[in-house]
Amino acid sequence: MPPRGESATSDSRGVATRNAILEAAVRLFAEQGVLAVSNRQIGAAAGKGNTSVVGYYFDSKADLVRALVRRFNARVNEAREDRIARLGAKPGLRDWATCLVHPYLELLEAGGPPTWYARFMAQVATDPGLRRIVVEEATSESMLRVLDGLAGCLPELPEPVLRERYRIASHVILQMCAERERALADGQQVHPAGWDEAATGLVDVLVGMWTAAVTPVDESSVTS
Repeated sequence: MPPRGESATSDSRGVATRNAILEAAVRLFAEQGVLAVSNRQIGAAAGKGNTSVVGYYFDSKADLVRALVRRFNARVNEAREDRIARLGAKPGLRDWATCLVHPYLELLEAGGPPTWYARFMAQVATDPGLRRIVVEEATSESMLRVLDGLAGCLPELPEPVLRERYRIASHVILQMCAERERALADGQQVHPAGWDEAATGLVDVLVGMWTAAVTPVDESSVTS
């Protein structure tokens, strides 16, 4: 039998190694691109001399990407659940939009500077081979509650329009955060200066988008 405590020590080292790999991977992916980074580079950046260490913990790059997406989303969802719990009895559109936006940006603020997750998530969301991971990992109880809340505040919007505007909102959040994160990493000045103010500005934009009039489609001009 192994000495008392040896198994626990081994497990602890395994968790530490896995976390080191994840931290190194998200940084390299953000800076160089997901497809440009090799397992060897990630292992070296994680401080592991064994070139096969990444493959030991993750069967493929897709598995590694999924672990990063799931890890980030879990933190965002925890913060979102906390915000939802503090909503009043009759939350409005802006309240639900705040629950959508602020937890994401608060996590980026807490992680830096610098941070890498916004650039990483924006890359994965637009990569044809990896986008399905973002879609599959996006669903959570807190997100479904936010979507239901938004829909309840916008009864006049047809369902297809509501879905399309939510997709637009997702792209705006991802890309604007990635752009801001990239500028901060490059030492550029950003406006507004703080992540909280940036989140408030995004909420302003999304509320304006969701409440915008819907232009009727002229069916006679649509060609098959």
